[in-house]
Amino acid sequence: MALPHYHSFTDLPRSLPLFPLTGVVLLPRGALPLNIYEPRYLEMVDSALAGDRLIGIIQPTESEETVLKPKLSQVGCAGRIVAYRETDDNRYLLTLSGVCRFRLDGEVDAVTPFRKGLADFAPFASDLAGAEDNDFPRERLVTALKTYLSSRDLKADWKSVMSAPSEALVNALSMMCPFDPAEKQALLEAPTLEDRVSTLVALLEMSGGNGGPVTLN
Repeated sequence: MALPHYHSFTDLPRSLPLFPLTGVVLLPRGALPLNIYEPRYLEMVDSALAGDRLIGIIQPTESEETVLKPKLSQVGCAGRIVAYRETDDNRYLLTLSGVCRFRLDGEVDAVTPFRKGLADFAPFASDLAGAEDNDFPRERLVTALKTYLSSRDLKADWKSVMSAPSEALVNALSMMCPFDPAEKQALLEAPTLEDRVSTLVALLEMSGGNGGPVTLN
């Protein structure tokens, strides 16, 4: 399924269905696989598929275990459904492709079981310009990544790491490395690729040895 080209942030809808996920961020041109099984989010997917296929991925700042309607972060990212499959046990397997970050301007009083937000895409209009192809010295990033993965007894395809386009590499690592939610949010909100690289390297260098697996190839 081809991803349409949005020429301006004004091409994007003002209202978005929101999918709050702790510890998960989506970045422009990043790919996020999702396994949807809760009834309210199955309905959210149905609604998105019937419309523009866009879903807003955003982190809550409170746990749903303690608050029925947790507060949400101020910045999220809209993703378009580019792959979709139904399973025999009534789940949806999706892949979202990141389109543009947004600032949450509030929520819509909706009758749907899922939340809807008012998205301001203007502060992140540059996300629609295409991939940033300005490369950066990879030596410090690679050194930090090697130490990080070694401390977790993990491996990477280093040929792919060295040859991957700069934005694709940095965004994939930012999305997949198991940093804590606040750190993930800092990576999401980094204004430029250079800022994200600096934040990513700092997090890799100071991270300890706990966390889940990272797959780079």
